[in-house]
Amino acid sequence: MKDIVCFSLPGNEILTEQLSIKMDANIGNHIVSKFPDQETYVRVVTDVQDKAVVLICTLYEPNEKILPIYFLSRTAKSLGAKKVLLVAPYLAYMRQDKEFHKGEGLTSQYFGELMSTVVDAIITIDPHLHRITSLSEHYRIPNAVVRSGVEISRWIKDYINNPIIIGPDTESKQWVSDIARAVGVPHVVLGKIRHSANKVEIRLPEMVRYKNKVPVVVDDIISTAHTMIETVKHLKRAGMKPPVCIGIHAIFSGSSYQELLDCGVHSVVTCNTVRHPSNAIDLTNILASQITEMISNLT
Repeated sequence: MKDIVCFSLPGNEILTEQLSIKMDANIGNHIVSKFPDQETYVRVVTDVQDKAVVLICTLYEPNEKILPIYFLSRTAKSLGAKKVLLVAPYLAYMRQDKEFHKGEGLTSQYFGELMSTVVDAIITIDPHLHRITSLSEHYRIPNAVVRSGVEISRWIKDYINNPIIIGPDTESKQWVSDIARAVGVPHVVLGKIRHSANKVEIRLPEMVRYKNKVPVVVDDIISTAHTMIETVKHLKRAGMKPPVCIGIHAIFSGSSYQELLDCGVHSVVTCNTVRHPSNAIDLTNILASQITEMISNLT
């Protein structure tokens, strides 16, 4: 679709190229830089008159990316772009959707309200919804959520022999059960008590009957990896085979990736929502399809 122009924010070049090929879209030429005083400079070089503009930017470490998104969107519209769509495979600011302590800001809500004034629509992949059931509760613009379960299930079928799917906590129950059903294998959901950001207690059910299977631990975000590491330790004590750990969003703060590799896993695999060496599950086909559908609806 040559009436679509994709712009990659820094670090998203590979994803943008893959998506543009699958959508038969143009990749826009633009400049994002900083003045000596650290103010952001943007310039849109490619003609966007009467085009649908797609800004592609996964929002890991979001604060440095928000202003360039805002400036690019405003600039594109000033140059005649019909609509501006943000594709954020990993969507930031989904944690603080409740006032846990007096005086805390509801940043999940505030960010949704802010972005609703910046772009015309947003697409993301498996956002970490806690106490809200839909992005529309915080985003006042058209939005779509791409689900990774089909591609994760296909990867497990292709690469894992005799698996059992393991969810690290009750929050994962619904989508872990969907993956297990698609693969045609059993699943187990563990109990998790989070004492702090860096301390997690895992409760493992009886696993004796599954000792001949390959455990596949699936979680949406791997950040500190403490949940995964504790789960792997419990599986090891239960006499299970070394697990395959699958994450949708590869955040991996600090040395967490190496710590997870060192704790006795078979392998670590993630989807390509955040660029990382562990990326092995490609979601660009379903993402490209959702982008073209959204643009069609918008225009």
